[in-house]
Amino acid sequence: MTLSNEQKKAYRAIGHSLNPIVMIAGNGLSEGVIDELNRALDDHELIKVKLAVGDREVKKAVIAEMIKICSATLVQQIGNTALLLRRNPKANPNLSNLNR
Repeated sequence: MTLSNEQKKAYRAIGHSLNPIVMIAGNGLSEGVIDELNRALDDHELIKVKLAVGDREVKKAVIAEMIKICSATLVQQIGNTALLLRRNPKANPNLSNLNR
């Protein structure tokens, strides 16, 4: 899914106040991490992910793999933090970061 600049700006504004839900350490993407990413994206739709995997190239590769596996969209990446979006039409309004 491609986002317009206005949509990215709105999602970044929402994401600014969010805390990272998932932390990815040096091991990269294990099956447990992928399961947690999918659960968090289903529940919250817009999440922050903290990466502690190494240099820039490794970080870019992990983010690209994460987006591909989870069918998410990268809204923004700053330093070690990525903001991911995956719309869920059946999201719980009490958990979704987009409906607040």
